[in-house]
Parts: sequence; structure tokens; C-alpha cells
Amino acid sequence: MRIGITGYGKMGVLVHRKALEAGHVVPAIIDPGSDAKEITARELTSTAMPLDVIIDFTEPGAALAVIERCAELKVSAVIGTTGWYGEMDRVSALVEESGIGLIWSGNFSLGVNIFFHLVKTAGRIMNRFSQYDAMVHEHHHNQKIDSPSGTARMIGEILVSTLEAKKEICTGRLDRRIEPNELHVSSTRGGAIPGIHRVLFDSESDTITIEHSLRNRESLADGALLAAEWIKGRKGLYNIDDMMQSIIGG
Repeated sequence: MRIGITGYGKMGVLVHRKALEAGHVVPAIIDPGSDAKEITARELTSTAMPLDVIIDFTEPGAALAVIERCAELKVSAVIGTTGWYGEMDRVSALVEESGIGLIWSGNFSLGVNIFFHLVKTAGRIMNRFSQYDAMVHEHHHNQKIDSPSGTARMIGEILVSTLEAKKEICTGRLDRRIEPNELHVSSTRGGAIPGIHRVLFDSESDTITIEHSLRNRESLADGALLAAEWIKGRKGLYNIDDMMQSIIGG
């Protein structure tokens, strides 16, 4: 495949390396603020064509402009940048009018998205066993600025949408008994931990734990490249759940 990359920060650099290792061609690397020798242009124009797909890991303020350019140039896109979701209706219209394919996610990690599907399946199973209560806990390094993490919130949302007994996510400190319909999503910050997310189903007799531990960004790049291969030849707006469902089935 001929892949273009917009945004040449840590993720762009990693996607570039992994794409070349996988045998893809990367003729266009776009970044207006980087002085890296790999940069081919400051903005995405027709001179970068032909490309099969653009993989975008820019800044939240730049993502919508990248999507608009992809629509104008009629090149499909993998959007890993967040912060534009309030423009989803506009993006959907752009994708439909241009006839491109676009897949987006706030987290392209293969492991995390497999984990999400395991959690969803486990939640459906646990609806049959009321003796188990559910909770979520996550660990991250001491430099992380949000708590809980976006991934932990996504896990909580999956469980609330799946578990019949849980109606509300509770992320704060509890100085009271938790209500049966509340799902506690708690956090620990310290050290250099890249990220650990744990879902527990606990009864008086035992505990069932599902855990994902992140070691580096490699899985994010792998997921973005898989998405690039998946979106090629497709038309329309998709998120990573669509891709995962098509792969996993069921």
C-alpha cells in the first residue's frame, strides 16, 4: 500500500517505521511544525498523490482540516487524533459526498480493543450470575494528567451498557457505601507504569479478573496499520468497533 502520514510526532514516527517493516511504501509525511528530514511537505496537497490511505496522528485542532483535505483529494483515512468528535455530523457528510472510507478511534491499540470485546462478552455472561459484582481499576505513571484514563472510562461505559445491574459510573472517592447500580472506576498514579486496566467480577467465593497491561506504543501503530489495510477499498464512516467486529465476527 501507499501510505501517507500526517503528524510526525512519536506516533507518526512509529507508524512510519512499522509501515516500512510491513512492506508498505510511505511517499508522503506531512507535518507543518517538524524539522525531521523525513518530512516531505508542510501540508497535504495533490502532489502527494496517489495514496491509498492517510494515517493521521496530529493535534486535535488539526484533525478536522486533515479530514477535509482527504475528502477533497478523495483518499481514505485512518484518524487516530481526538478532539473533533463534536463535528461527527459534518465529517459523516464529507465522507459520504466524497466517496472515501474513513475509520476513527480514540485508541487504536489492538490489545486494548481485543480487551474491550472480552469485557463486553464477560458482561453479557455475568448478567446470568447475579452473585458477582463488577468494578474497574487502572494504574498509570505519575506524569499522567487525567484520572481515570480515557480507556478506563471506555471500559466503564462498556460495562454500564452491558451489565443489567449497573446504571451509573462512579469515578470519585467514596466516603459511603456504593450503591448496587453504581460501577466504581478507580485509579492509582505512581512510578513509570505505562498503563494497566483491570476488570474484576467478585463474589463471596471467588474473583474473576480480566487485565490488559500496556508495555509500549507498538500495539497502537499495529492497530493503525491494520485499520489502513481494512479501510482500503471501503466507503463510508467507520470506527474501530466496526473493524474489530468484522474480524472477530459473532
